[in-house]
Amino acid sequence: MAGGMTEEDFVKGGGDASVRSARSVLWTALRGFPLSMACIPNASYDYMSASASDHIRSLTLLPGSASHLRFCKTAHSHVDQPFLLEDGSSVINCLLEGAVQLAAGSVIQHCHLQGPLVIGPGCLLSGLNVGSSPALRGCSLHDIVLQGHHVRLRDLSCRVFTLTGRLDDWQSPVEKATYLNVPWAEFFQRTGVREGDLWDAEMPQRSRCLLSARLFPVLHAREVLGLEDVLWLLGLATGASEKLARWRTAWRMSWQELMPCLDTEAELDARQALFFLQGQRKVRRVLLGRQDSSLLPLARSAVHEGYHKALLGTLDEVASTASDAGIAARALACIAEVLGCMAQGEGGLRSGPAANREWASAFGRLESGDIAGGVQELAAERQKWMSRPALLVRAARHYEGAEQILVRQAVMSSCQFITDEPVELPPLGHWVQVVCPARLDLSGGWSDTPPITYEHGGAVVDVAVLVDGCRPIGARVRRIVQPELRLVSLSGTPQSEVVAELVCRELEHLQDYCQPHAPGALLKAAFICTQVVQFPSQTPLWAQLMKNFGGGFEVHTWSQLPHGSGLGTSSILAGAVMASLYRAAGKAASTESLIHAVLHLEQRLTTGGGWQDQVGGLVPGIKIGRSKAQLPLRVEVEQIQVPDGFTETLNNHLLLVYTGKTRLARNLLQDVVRNWYARLPSIVQNADALVSNAEECAQALRQGDLLLLGKCLDCYWQQKKCMAPGCEPLAVGRMMDALRPYVYGQCLAGAGGGGFLYILTKAPRQKEALHQILANTEGLGNFSIHSIEVDTGGFSVEVVGCDTKDGAHPGGDRAV
Repeated sequence: MAGGMTEEDFVKGGGDASVRSARSVLWTALRGFPLSMACIPNASYDYMSASASDHIRSLTLLPGSASHLRFCKTAHSHVDQPFLLEDGSSVINCLLEGAVQLAAGSVIQHCHLQGPLVIGPGCLLSGLNVGSSPALRGCSLHDIVLQGHHVRLRDLSCRVFTLTGRLDDWQSPVEKATYLNVPWAEFFQRTGVREGDLWDAEMPQRSRCLLSARLFPVLHAREVLGLEDVLWLLGLATGASEKLARWRTAWRMSWQELMPCLDTEAELDARQALFFLQGQRKVRRVLLGRQDSSLLPLARSAVHEGYHKALLGTLDEVASTASDAGIAARALACIAEVLGCMAQGEGGLRSGPAANREWASAFGRLESGDIAGGVQELAAERQKWMSRPALLVRAARHYEGAEQILVRQAVMSSCQFITDEPVELPPLGHWVQVVCPARLDLSGGWSDTPPITYEHGGAVVDVAVLVDGCRPIGARVRRIVQPELRLVSLSGTPQSEVVAELVCRELEHLQDYCQPHAPGALLKAAFICTQVVQFPSQTPLWAQLMKNFGGGFEVHTWSQLPHGSGLGTSSILAGAVMASLYRAAGKAASTESLIHAVLHLEQRLTTGGGWQDQVGGLVPGIKIGRSKAQLPLRVEVEQIQVPDGFTETLNNHLLLVYTGKTRLARNLLQDVVRNWYARLPSIVQNADALVSNAEECAQALRQGDLLLLGKCLDCYWQQKKCMAPGCEPLAVGRMMDALRPYVYGQCLAGAGGGGFLYILTKAPRQKEALHQILANTEGLGNFSIHSIEVDTGGFSVEVVGCDTKDGAHPGGDRAV
């Protein structure tokens, strides 16, 4: 405050001595706080008077009511039946259960009420707890102010209810004023109350007013007082004489006497407790209703105010009773968020291992489908990890690990869309070879990623492409005599040299199939997911292979694309392996089945990931894949029909630029999923935009509009950066800046961060020209430009000849 001034100068800036004294107090109190000023356009100052009408108006209309702008009807509240709240009413920090009807011009604040209740116009209800609801039922309330107060009388705490009319004036003399909106004389006649009940005989007539009237019962010698002990003053209740006698025998206080006794601390505590009670209801409503509201602010507030235990208990309850794994997974993610908030930024990174053996039993229950038992064990284990930030962070990691188990289960609901049919078993030693194109994601990526894809719904436009004229991804499988699995990785083509080779002769050799970095993990998972091998099983591997196939299998895989290319290599390779494995085992699966089979495999492999890569590489040409916001997860693909000649136009205008940067996305997926589960508004809006941009991109392709397509690509890149901040390396940014004048649009393939950049050029066949431009741009490193063509044929499956020299037949076995 008052930067660049001394205290002496600031104090002297006042007028008379009283102003200077006030400025001195301001300096002492506020000098250490940074203050700034903001001008609110078209704002006005609303003076808070003692008038109930003014107060109600300020809570139902913005200051300057000529604008007719109204407050939101509910703020920080849970209302079971919000349609019963009329426009122009207001509910603040309340829990309203059942049918609570609220008329226009009325306010309920800081109340927990249970219907059925009808609150008429012009009312203000404040500070009423759930026990007050029975007394309110059947009451016709109009223009009434009804409040519950926490009062402290020395060491005694109690609740006191006050009842006044909206039109009452607190300080007008009794002969000119009203009580409950009627003249005092009429009130006395209606209720039997006398002036002597309210004011001492020695009190001057001019001092007798509502403010000094001892109307409000505080204590009773024999009975517990409640709301009904003031509601009878409305003259609506039966048995008025009994009510009057009870009222007279109670010790009563005036509002003037009550004010010094109000327990502000207790009142704020009660309001805070109510805030978090309705917050717990909000948690249930949002999670069970699959709403896109963020619970992160509530989690942070609960931790800050010490209500985290109640919030964690509610999340445990939701997770253990949820109707499907998707809801339970989100609840566990919210628990991880609460634990992270409790660590207050200390204790290390949230992303990390979740393999402590103390959590293994709970994880096992979740894996087996016992969600309720797993959640219960997680909660019990959690209690041992609450003492310091490092333990809290590790507990949060394990809750995210548990969440990933349930996400896998939700995604594996797609298994019901996997079917195969028996076909003729290929001859022993004959290769079944599958070669696949790469894919470009033109819009919508990330919306296909679980859980976004089944909670929000996804749409991705993909195109299958040849890179430098060839399909760069492939696999081949053949049956061999030996009852074993030979897993071979080749360096680039079916004829290239062996990079890695692994032989599995025991089921135990397959047990690390769910560890993505284990040798041959993807191929092991493929054998299990296609059910060529039953795992786990009491039957040894060799016995299974001999009984079902008369021998083992040999698998070769290859890719001509660099690691982290962003062109969908791993998922497409999984599809190629499964397609060839199905066929080699005497089965045939449709493309739709393969799409869902790859989803299943990647969940078993624990790499997660969505469905766009396999849609892009297994379905030919240009298409849009979609998934609805529901379980079971099903992917539906629509071929996009483009104008005649437009495919060739795309071939002439699309180029692929290898950035020379390897995409590092180890924690990228985890961060995106964490932000989605937090329902950050920017992420939810971006998910909406991803899907709508995908539909617009599909329309641009149908129209053959390169300019509109380029705009969709640029928009898509901005959406990717919003979803995963930091996915644009500095060198890639320089490259895109250099290319911008020559392209309609450009985007990094896949999740970004490196790999391939695809560009839609303004002029056709610009490979050499753009290579020269990039060569003259500083700071790019090693890059290369590649031609791409739309692959309208799709992946191919063919049975080719055998090679007897490498062990497919007896006498050719090799020692490994």
